[in-house]
Amino acid sequence: MTAPAKIIIDTDPGQDDAAAIMLALASPEALDVVGITAVAGNVPLSLTARNARIICELSGRPDVKVYAGADKPLSRTLVTAEHVHGSTGLDGTILAEPTMPLQDTHAVDFIIETLRTEPEGTVTLCTLGALTNIALALQKAPEIAGRVKELVMMGGGFFEGGNITPAAEFNIYVDPEAADIVFKSGMPIVMMPLDVTHKVMTLKSRIDRIRAIGRPAAVAMAEMLDFFERFDIEKYGSDGGPLHDPTVIAYMLRPELFSGRDCNVEIETTSELTVGMTVVDWWQVTGRPHNAKVMKDVDADGFFDLLTERLARL
Repeated sequence: MTAPAKIIIDTDPGQDDAAAIMLALASPEALDVVGITAVAGNVPLSLTARNARIICELSGRPDVKVYAGADKPLSRTLVTAEHVHGSTGLDGTILAEPTMPLQDTHAVDFIIETLRTEPEGTVTLCTLGALTNIALALQKAPEIAGRVKELVMMGGGFFEGGNITPAAEFNIYVDPEAADIVFKSGMPIVMMPLDVTHKVMTLKSRIDRIRAIGRPAAVAMAEMLDFFERFDIEKYGSDGGPLHDPTVIAYMLRPELFSGRDCNVEIETTSELTVGMTVVDWWQVTGRPHNAKVMKDVDADGFFDLLTERLARL
């Protein structure tokens, strides 16, 4: 039997981050979550570090260690998304305050230490928010780029454009300089852009299946998704909203659900009009070297079958 893949989840919960964390924690035979690192993004760091611990406890996993990281981007003012996620980041349900402790070690130091001590090429970074923690780790210890198995990230968009500006997806927009450092680091990157996440929509029938599980974690997730989707339904006129972050964990569990291609991706950091844009050379017109596997399509029904089946375990 293959040993579970070691992952660090870097996150800014967020209801969709919560779904991703729960999917990972419900899959211990496949994924060994060696730590969860919190970053400022959807809401400020004090809340993302709190929310990560709430989700661990809701999932019956208070043993998972949670580390607080960067409270602001490398060089910009923090932009948050309470207009999407609510004032707590996990609005929509009643959740108890966490009792498990936050670790004393800074998230950046935990990332560096883990990559230095685990065998080379055995730890995957699963990033669900701004890439600030990863960029800070690379600045402090550049050699870790060669020790990462791969970085699987939710962020960016190309044919779909942006969701916080016409050109930029939120996670990249929050800290484009950090994203630029990561994409230039040489580590293997798998990118889940809006082009994929807008194909996994929280249709009413899908949320109803999760709610029907009846267990506290699944019911709480259904209630969170009811709240989360209202913003996108109003914005896009869609049935439900895109469930962005769990695509990262679903890829770790069932990569065959996704398809894409190797591309060059550059991050726009200077243009006022398009800052945070992920410039994806999908058609290979620049001759620039590939630095990411960019996903474009997903089996949405297979994705929700996986998510629902795993949530039923919690």
